[in-house]
Amino acid sequence: MVIVITGASSGIGFETAKLLSLKGHKVYGLSRRVLSCEYFTSLPCDISNYARTNECFKEIYEKEGRIDVLINNAGMGISGAVEYTKEEDIKKIFDINVLALVNACKLVIPYMRAQGGGKIINVSSVASFVPIPFQAFYSATKSAVQQFSYALRLEVKPFKVGVSVVCPGDTKTGFTSARVKDRVEQDDFYGDRIVRSIEKMEHDEQKGMPASAVSKVIFKIIKKKRPPACKTVGFSYKLIALLIKIVPTSFMLWIVKKLYG
Repeated sequence: MVIVITGASSGIGFETAKLLSLKGHKVYGLSRRVLSCEYFTSLPCDISNYARTNECFKEIYEKEGRIDVLINNAGMGISGAVEYTKEEDIKKIFDINVLALVNACKLVIPYMRAQGGGKIINVSSVASFVPIPFQAFYSATKSAVQQFSYALRLEVKPFKVGVSVVCPGDTKTGFTSARVKDRVEQDDFYGDRIVRSIEKMEHDEQKGMPASAVSKVIFKIIKKKRPPACKTVGFSYKLIALLIKIVPTSFMLWIVKKLYG
């Protein structure tokens, strides 16, 4: 199969590209940083640059004659109180996490329809259904990815194009250090709540599962004839996902406040 992965230069994207390549697939990794890599073909691409993204998809399709799988993995994070977050950072996270992902889907669907099918896998997060205080915009974008994916799944099913969402829990990657932070400090209004919340979140991430655990789940989805609509990664996170469907929202928010608030 011919597989395209965005955000393939590190973390989940790199581990997935490497695994799929070792499994015998032809993999193209799109990222701003070009890799000299033995496992897959690395193409320079800022996914928020729609013209460049279009060029990459066209180049791959013309060379290979098909694109079987698109994995939308590229993303960014923001930490800090909502009222302190810069407008340009809010626009940037929605541009990269949501709009660029939507654009990639729009580009690949005509190719998949023409070839008689394909799979789109969008990487969301447990934060899509567990709203994290002082990471509100990340949660919002990942929730948007999840709902968009469900709707798209219904739209393209007649074309034999499957759409799945992968929701990893805490994962140890370079994503933690790359997160944008706006006024992450103690102040007269929030006290030390911002600092404590982010320190706990980052501690959990660095103690989390390896990126390779997520890549294995993505590989299993690709192999399935009927891929699931959503797959949460990690046993404890699967339990959380189940509990959220059962307990009242107010109780869920109380627990999250105790952990991160």
